[in-house]
Amino acid sequence: MLSYGRFLRDKFGCRVYKVAVDAGFSCPNRDGSLSTAGCAYCNGDSFRAKTSNRVKPIEQQIAEGVDYLRLRYGAGKFIAYFQSATNTYAPLNDLARLYEAALKHEDVVGISVGTRPDCIDEEKLDWLQRLAGKYFVTIEYGLQSASDETLRRINRGHDVASWKNAVAMTRNRGIYIGTHLILGFPWESREEALDGSRVVSEAGIDFLKLHHLHIVRGSTLAEEYLERPFHVPGLEEYAELAADFLKCLNPDICIERLFATAPVDQLIAPVWGGSKAEIQRFIEQAILQDISMKYAG
Repeated sequence: MLSYGRFLRDKFGCRVYKVAVDAGFSCPNRDGSLSTAGCAYCNGDSFRAKTSNRVKPIEQQIAEGVDYLRLRYGAGKFIAYFQSATNTYAPLNDLARLYEAALKHEDVVGISVGTRPDCIDEEKLDWLQRLAGKYFVTIEYGLQSASDETLRRINRGHDVASWKNAVAMTRNRGIYIGTHLILGFPWESREEALDGSRVVSEAGIDFLKLHHLHIVRGSTLAEEYLERPFHVPGLEEYAELAADFLKCLNPDICIERLFATAPVDQLIAPVWGGSKAEIQRFIEQAILQDISMKYAG
């Protein structure tokens, strides 16, 4: 299993960290274009980085994020991470201005753009392809599940075919492709959850973020959970599921994240306890143990 951090260190020869910025984008699942309810699991404030602030100019967010990450982690280079909301949901001229502002910092080596697969087109990809000739460029497409039924139930507003089309449009342009998947939806069977491994492996992506299903305040799922609690994965259960998922995954795909996090005051369930580092070690050990058993057999 190749980690994203190791991939970046090998590529750039130093520690490389993402600097999260908030460019003030909206989302078609929030502004009424598709829906006003948003995705059922989503509360934007639960994943907005402390160093990002949409009131501040992009250049200021980058400078403050770089200073913080350099001091805390000894990072040498940085990737501007357009994280909050849908970061291709604007005319190209507006996107280009914001992306270029983030790249002005001398230690920023590239951008990572989080978006939806139904919010990309050839014009934007052509521009990003040209940018990728000079910088490290990644597009992160949210998929969340390889089941169309699950996508309908969580109000994603697109299907798996839309994600496959976006990935196919992006390939062979010098642009790295990332994807987000959630494991642990209570209505999905184990086989359905693991089928996501096959889907992303066949599509030809570069990076993958795995998240466990968690319930955060302000989301539709939180309302459902508080009214009638449903099963969410415990740490051991999730670690086992993640290990099985990765066992089936194309080994060339770099793993950027193994689980999700949320502010303590917003997280309802599951509460696993332990620090982020302790949870990371527990999941990694479960994966390593699974690999050892596989080869021993």
